[in-house]
Amino acid sequence: MSEATVSRVLNGKPGVAATTRESVLAALDVLGYERPVRLRQRSAGLVGLITPELENPIFPALAQVIGQALTRQGYTPVLATQTPGGSTEDELTEMLVDRGVAGIIYVSGLHADTTADMQRYEQLRAQGVPFVLVDGFSPKVQAPFISPDDRAAMTLAVTHLVSLGHTRIGLALGPKRFVPVQRKIEGFVRAMQDQLRLSPETIESDLVQHSLYTLEGGQAAATALIDRDCTAVVCASDMMALGAIRAARQRGLAVPRDISVVGFDDSPLIAFTDPPLTTIRKPVPAMGQAAVRTLLEEIGGTPAPHSEFVFMPELVVRGSTASAPGDRNRP
Repeated sequence: MSEATVSRVLNGKPGVAATTRESVLAALDVLGYERPVRLRQRSAGLVGLITPELENPIFPALAQVIGQALTRQGYTPVLATQTPGGSTEDELTEMLVDRGVAGIIYVSGLHADTTADMQRYEQLRAQGVPFVLVDGFSPKVQAPFISPDDRAAMTLAVTHLVSLGHTRIGLALGPKRFVPVQRKIEGFVRAMQDQLRLSPETIESDLVQHSLYTLEGGQAAATALIDRDCTAVVCASDMMALGAIRAARQRGLAVPRDISVVGFDDSPLIAFTDPPLTTIRKPVPAMGQAAVRTLLEEIGGTPAPHSEFVFMPELVVRGSTASAPGDRNRP
């Protein structure tokens, strides 16, 4: 790239391709130079991003992807987080609407809760605020939804564990009122039925354990499943899976020698646990970019059909799964 080109970009002169202009500005940013005042982009507007707590590393990971994608399109992301005892989703929505946001992206919000009143989203639509809903679904809400395929995720996990010789496989997940939880149960029951010929009643009563989406929740659920002779536990989040490993160790069991554990999300840093966690990777980059793309189409007045965009997860095999304890002597 010639000095003349760089000079034209810095002086705001025409005759430079948009991609070249972006590379010059990116180079300035990387090298730590301040942009000339007239080249600082005016924000196209604020976009609210409402997430649950940030303790689970999957939410900051998604926020980062969404934030970067919005910034690339000239918007300024505003991250609003719900905290226990702090602001509710409705309060955060009102605050963002009062600030005149161009749109809002909800991650794992009340739209995922089958007991919540979906009227709040219709009111938002009536106010003319475009929005997109990530991870959760309601037929009552007219908006684009972005989800991972929770049912397919469970098929991947069960298939992997059955291939290792496990037949007592438990599922540890959050409260039943959430759509992703219900879908995971459906996928798990179907996979266990197809592959191990178990009855849906037996699976639901013996092998599915609800708890909280936390490390402690995973520990409690896994303890109950281990007490029911499970040799493998599939967890609905990586945080729960870390709790399951802790539960096994408290029982004097080694992971993966005595018990196999599968997580869900493939959160940052989870490859570096001991043992490194086998998990179902949620396609965070694709989901985050799709959320931004569909929101910008809503804002631009060319909305995509109000349906659900479903993204395929993938199994990432690491060190927390191995052949079933009684299965080792088989050739």
